[in-house]
Amino acid sequence: MERPQLFVGGILLGNVTKQDLVQRAAFQTAAPQAKVRQVMDAFLRVVGEELQNGGTIELRGFGTFHTRRRQPRPARNPRTGESVPLGERTVPLFKFSSELRLGESPEPDWQLVEAVS
Repeated sequence: MERPQLFVGGILLGNVTKQDLVQRAAFQTAAPQAKVRQVMDAFLRVVGEELQNGGTIELRGFGTFHTRRRQPRPARNPRTGESVPLGERTVPLFKFSSELRLGESPEPDWQLVEAVS
């Protein structure tokens, strides 16, 4: 069953899936969806590997992916109310750029589009 999509002012509201992104990027660049999916998978793989290695990925005009160490703390099981220790862990974070927070869209890099085709 296909997900219902709600468009308001030409903007898709709700959750956007990877397939939605692939379709939109393929449409905007006139590149085949298979090629766009391949590039997107490679991008996500590189971001994941970099974060696992403790790195930071900065995309100017968009935002920064990074990780942060969280201290151990007590948590509570919501079903039973039982206290459960939560150990130290590393969590991925994303910080929006000031341009994105202010609603300014970065201009696409058309050289990248040509390289994908």
